[in-house]
Amino acid sequence: MGLTGLLVGSKCLAAPQADGYQAQIEPLLSTYCFDCHADGAQKGDFEMDDHATVGALLGDRSHWLKIWHNTRAGLMPPADKKQPSDAEREKLLTYIETQIFGLDPKNPDPGRVTIRRLNREEYRNTIKDLFAVDFDTDEAFPADDTGYGFDTIGDVLSISPLLMEKYLEAATDVVGKAVSVEGPKIPTLWIPVDLFKDPKSEKAGLKYVPFNKPRSLLGRPWVNHDGEYQVNVEFTIKGSMEATSHSATLRFGVGDKTLVERKLGWDNSKTLTLQTKAKLVKGRSQDLRFSIEPGEAPQPGENELVVQVSKITAYGPLDGSVKEYPSQFQNIFFDGPPPEDPADRDDYRRRILTRLATRVFRRPVDATTVERLVALARAVDEEPGKRFEHGIAHALTALLASPRFLLRAEIQSEPDNPAKVVPVDEYALASRLSFFLWSSTPDDELMRLAGEGNLRKNLRAQVDRLLADPKSGRFTENFIGQWLEARDVETINVDARRVLGIRDLTQALRVFNRNLRGAMRQETEMLFSHVLKENLPATELLNARYTFLNEELAKWYGIPDVKGKEMRLVELPEDSPRGGLLSQGTFLIVTSNPARTSPVKRGLFVLENLLATPPPPAPPNVPPLEESQKGKNKDLPLREILAIHREKPLCASCHERMDPIGLALENFDALGVWHDDYRGRKIEASGRLITGETFADARELAEILASKRFHDFHRALAEKLLTYAVGRGVEIFDAPTIDGIVGRMEGHGSALREVIYGVIESAPFQKRRGDGNPLAQP
Repeated sequence: MGLTGLLVGSKCLAAPQADGYQAQIEPLLSTYCFDCHADGAQKGDFEMDDHATVGALLGDRSHWLKIWHNTRAGLMPPADKKQPSDAEREKLLTYIETQIFGLDPKNPDPGRVTIRRLNREEYRNTIKDLFAVDFDTDEAFPADDTGYGFDTIGDVLSISPLLMEKYLEAATDVVGKAVSVEGPKIPTLWIPVDLFKDPKSEKAGLKYVPFNKPRSLLGRPWVNHDGEYQVNVEFTIKGSMEATSHSATLRFGVGDKTLVERKLGWDNSKTLTLQTKAKLVKGRSQDLRFSIEPGEAPQPGENELVVQVSKITAYGPLDGSVKEYPSQFQNIFFDGPPPEDPADRDDYRRRILTRLATRVFRRPVDATTVERLVALARAVDEEPGKRFEHGIAHALTALLASPRFLLRAEIQSEPDNPAKVVPVDEYALASRLSFFLWSSTPDDELMRLAGEGNLRKNLRAQVDRLLADPKSGRFTENFIGQWLEARDVETINVDARRVLGIRDLTQALRVFNRNLRGAMRQETEMLFSHVLKENLPATELLNARYTFLNEELAKWYGIPDVKGKEMRLVELPEDSPRGGLLSQGTFLIVTSNPARTSPVKRGLFVLENLLATPPPPAPPNVPPLEESQKGKNKDLPLREILAIHREKPLCASCHERMDPIGLALENFDALGVWHDDYRGRKIEASGRLITGETFADARELAEILASKRFHDFHRALAEKLLTYAVGRGVEIFDAPTIDGIVGRMEGHGSALREVIYGVIESAPFQKRRGDGNPLAQP
């Protein structure tokens, strides 16, 4: 938690009373803290009796911040000292939060969020969901800055003049694909390939038609209009990378009549096309037929060939009697071609642009803005050589370049009054919800409920709906990709040649390849998605006795009997060291150095991301670990190198927290492969956490984190999700919010989904306060 929010809401509270401190809190500190931090003792360079008066002590919030952090995380008193009871620890924390920091647990401060633009993922997904246009934001825009580990943070999502120019270019590009300026066209009917079946074998289809067996496959598609159509069938020949004698004849027709046939043989072309004209009848009354007749058999040693049909389209009626907007444009021109009467055309423009502006701006648009857009579109339509559609395209370009689209603005009744806290309106809530779980704009149902004022009343049902939708995969990819750095495993620099001991770089990269990296990323994402969708305890992320593997990744992990390229849930053998995030290739690789493991990185990652107990920043001029690894020490195991490193006073306090965790994972090398030995010496993975728990290996460590330290893990998860969701860092004043989320979660089976509910129902997600410095208010 940061320091910037320490004083929020505290100015108007009465100063803590000295007698309250002396009666309630000083006895606790005297019993558990003063032996090491008072009466001349200052372990960790921290004194608790160096203030001139009690008033000065109670007014020193930075002093109390250290006590609060260490007490909350269970780091103080040290594990080998006398420990306060849970009630005593809670009493101290409550006093600090309410009397020192001035927090009100019943009315948590929602904080303020800087107005933020759409990041690249949100822009891409929004354009895709609004207009069915795939737009490459990675190519069009610079990489987003990050804050607190995420690219959703308002303070870093600003718009420079150069980026604004790129947004203008992007708007033009998107509209060029989203709006058909050529007007209605002869329609194209897309006929599903899966529609065609063999009456004698329901399992047979057009995606796999062998040359060596006679077969007929029938399909009865729906046809919108009578007439003559041009039918195009796209297919490929598979089965052999080298020429073969195998041949067959492919025929297509309507009913019993064959319209076209083609002799097939080995062909390495990417796509082949079968084309003909056919008279089709409106409705679903005609059978379309594909048949294959075997020809010459393959010679001994040659592979058999198959046909794979990928696409079937029918363009027509060819006489032009029917013209429509292509399907991807019909959501814009929803009433078909424009009318001829000028007044009716204006009315159609108005309806189109009202609908577009409401969807693009994520809230109802005012009449003045609509009329300006109508005038803009009309002026273009009236230019020589322009059409109605050109005007709509021009107005839509203006919408996509508008700050109301690019920025996630929220209405605040008193925006410059930091003492004013209000619930966000339901349209803003719909946006917060959809961008959190879909990384995209609200859909029609969210907008409808917001317009009716019923979104808050149906919030959990909508959360469940959004999580059940395939678009929730974006949440998993983006949140896990940043919280656990899963997106980095495919690109991070790894010296596979040195780690694997393979001299040839090409051979090393063939062993540790792109497919394997991708499978590791999917393993992490799929575990999170499974625990979330099955409403399982969040700690299964740490100690699940199953994971998601394909054949290649299973071999990498040494797990037998997994075949095929498809990722699937695999129960782990009882003796397997795998299970949970700490044993996954993703975590093990992103927390290693390019050519070796890093117990420090691994330990630090766990403390920061899984336990919410980060060590203090390293002091300046700390000697690097490599200095302890020179000369006679160069071949020592990392455990012994780190022990030498900890002898330096500047290094000891932080490494006592990190090293035991990282060393427990030393059996996993920098590529996530298990090893029992290091340079002929057995790896020692046992250790003791700074909080006192002992373990023998990585699996026992994971069990401790999931059982004895589960509360820390839940808090870390809540803090990370809240940061990602609301777009700002977690501050001191968020402590009651985090405690509330964790408490409700643990009261409902500690299910991962409960954390999502808790974040969405929290004050920071539901409310906002005005900007400005609260201390400047009278």
